[in-house]
Amino acid sequence: MKKRILSVLVSVAAFSTMIFVPGIDVTASDSEPIMVDGSYLTHEDSSTGNTLSNARGEYLMTGECSISKAGLTRVYSYASTTANYSIDYIMTIGYVEQYHPDVEKWGQVDYYYDDIENTYYLSLDKSVKVDRGYYYRTRANHIVRHNGVYEETASATNGIFLP
Repeated sequence: MKKRILSVLVSVAAFSTMIFVPGIDVTASDSEPIMVDGSYLTHEDSSTGNTLSNARGEYLMTGECSISKAGLTRVYSYASTTANYSIDYIMTIGYVEQYHPDVEKWGQVDYYYDDIENTYYLSLDKSVKVDRGYYYRTRANHIVRHNGVYEETASATNGIFLP
């Protein structure tokens, strides 16, 4: 008789557990970050982008850009261009872009540029006021000229989210 009562109690306990304890929902998550025009949409505080190593030229060594959060409604954008040695002319153009989810494209918010002669390095930066609730990235063009020969490459960061 004790075995039968114990068996009924275990059965009732098992049945109650199945009914009253919520099940674990196992679903595939979209942990893969979304990429738009070469930039991932991230929730990082900053991002840096570099030119590809195969973009090096006879005069152009590398280009770099970065973006970081600079407050609730500001981003800090930076871009630089480095030549292999002192050359005739360097120009860097930086663009701050906002991701528009309705059209799934980046749109320009602001830009900045500078150029200089007879050097091997140029860097510039800008603090830009932006709207919250969007992703932002920096994209840059890196241009050099020496002895009448132009070389150009580009770089871009991943998108960072301003909540």
